[in-house]
Amino acid sequence: MNKSKITIDGRITNAAILLLGKSESEHFINPASSKISWILKDANGLTKDYAHFTCPLLLTVDDVFSKVRNLEYRYIPDGSLFPQEVDQYDPYLIREALHNCIAHQDYTKNGKINLVEKEEGELIFSNVGKFIPKSVEHVVMSDTPEERYRNTMLANAMVSYGMIDTVGSGIKRMFLIQKSKFFPLPEYDLSEERVQVSIIGRVLDVNYARKLVEIPDLSLPEIILLDKVAKNKLIEKADATLLKTKGLIEGRRPNYYISSEVANVTGQKAAYLKNRGLKDDHYKKLILEYLDKYGEASRKDIDSLLNGLLPSIMDEKQKYNKVNYIIYSMSRKEGTIENLGTSRLPKWIKTTKSDKND
Repeated sequence: MNKSKITIDGRITNAAILLLGKSESEHFINPASSKISWILKDANGLTKDYAHFTCPLLLTVDDVFSKVRNLEYRYIPDGSLFPQEVDQYDPYLIREALHNCIAHQDYTKNGKINLVEKEEGELIFSNVGKFIPKSVEHVVMSDTPEERYRNTMLANAMVSYGMIDTVGSGIKRMFLIQKSKFFPLPEYDLSEERVQVSIIGRVLDVNYARKLVEIPDLSLPEIILLDKVAKNKLIEKADATLLKTKGLIEGRRPNYYISSEVANVTGQKAAYLKNRGLKDDHYKKLILEYLDKYGEASRKDIDSLLNGLLPSIMDEKQKYNKVNYIIYSMSRKEGTIENLGTSRLPKWIKTTKSDKND
């Protein structure tokens, strides 16, 4: 045990209790907790089943692993690109995520490790404690191991037992496994002094996944960025510039979307048009046609008219501001409509200038 770096001169350590201790020995590390909870939730977020585990964590990981319903996922047959059946979750993924939770948990916060399994095909691992490395992307792309660990003795012992490595390749391998199966990449949430990673065990769009890998010279960093765009996640301005230069995305910050070039090879043309929206002139023409037919329009009428046609990646506030800009442009800049009501209760009508433009 000394050689495996889990005891010091034969003296029991907290790491030894966590990994090898009997369940009744957990109180020796109080207020720290060695608990791992597995929770199964249905499509409505209701708990269907659960189980709690404690030390020895060296063996507990296998008990937790056995609880996960790792079903076979069947791809739509399509030549030889996809295997017909694969496990939803690669066993390495589950063990690596659990081992990372154990190794990097902040045991001073008296928290526990959770594994939430969603029936629709998603695993969510979480542990308390701030993520120490610079970023997940830095860990994935770096060729060097992390310089420091929160639980040095525990991490060293887990390395001795083959549970984790210290060269920083574990998380990167998780990304590569998902990429090779054309599943969404692992998604990390590092807020609220905790680390949460979500792993989806299914293809969200078979055509998109199949064709995306056929785009030549697509590197792992670019795939990571495109994965964020596909999930409507914010990316840095410099990263957006890189993807735009390669013709992979379009749009304006923060509403980027997969470009028409990628959409053409991925069968995402409809999604591309929904994300991009229509030209402003088209929205203005619709408003004028509405006024031709009904004579006047309230702000609510205009919102109802355009709402379903605005870019789908916009939230409600952005859509509201977009309509504001269109109305402002038509009334103040072009003079094609005017307000006969009040600022709080507008009543828009066409002007003679709009008739001349027609």
